[in-house]
Amino acid sequence: MDRAAVERALSGLRSFADPDPTLEQYPTPTDLAAHLVHLADLQGDLRRPVVDLGAGTGVLALGAALKGARVVGVERDPAALSVARENARGLDAAHDPDWVLGDAARPPVAGPVTVLANPPFGAQAASPGDRPFLRAAADVAAVSYTVHNAGSREFLEAFVADNAGTITHAFRATLELDRQFDFHERDRETVETVVVRVEWERADADTDTDTDANASASR
Repeated sequence: MDRAAVERALSGLRSFADPDPTLEQYPTPTDLAAHLVHLADLQGDLRRPVVDLGAGTGVLALGAALKGARVVGVERDPAALSVARENARGLDAAHDPDWVLGDAARPPVAGPVTVLANPPFGAQAASPGDRPFLRAAADVAAVSYTVHNAGSREFLEAFVADNAGTITHAFRATLELDRQFDFHERDRETVETVVVRVEWERADADTDTDTDANASASR
C-alpha cells in the first residue's frame, strides 16, 4: 500500500473518546503517521517486528500494519487500547497488530525490533515526557522513529550519543491539534516537532529481520 493510500485509510480512525491530559493524549496526525511509516518502509525497517510504544488509539501501529509489518502496540490506557482494537477491525491489514496493555517504558518484548513512538513531550507536570520512551527504544530497538518537541533537538543528540545511538534522519513536522482540554485557550494549536530516526548499537544485532517479537500482556 502506498503512502497516500495509508493516509486515506488512517483518516477514518476513531481518536480518543475522553483524552487524559496527564498522559498527553493527543492524536498523531494521519499525514505524519503515513509519512513516518513510508520512510520506515523505504529504509527496510518494517521487515523486522515493529513495536509502537504508547500506541494510543493505534495510528502508528496500524500505519505500519497496512504496510505489511508485524506489529505490537503497547499502551497503558485500557480505554485507548479498546479504541485501537476497534480501529484495527475496520482496516484491511495483512496482519492485525497484537495489542498489549502495559507500560511503554518497560516494553514486554525481546529485541531487536523497530520502535515507533509519539511520546508525551513532558508539557504536563504529571508527565515524565519522552525520556522513558527513548530509554526503552535504546534497550530493545535496532532502529527507532520518534516524535519530539522541536526544542528537544540538543537533548536528543546528547541522549542518543550517550546511549550508543546515531541519528540518521531528522525532519521537522508541524502538528495542528484541535482543542481537547479545558485549559486550551484556542480552538486549534500549532505545535512544531522534530521526528528522528535513530540506529542503536546492540550486542544482539539482528541478522534475521524476520525474527518474531515476543510480547505478553500486563493485566
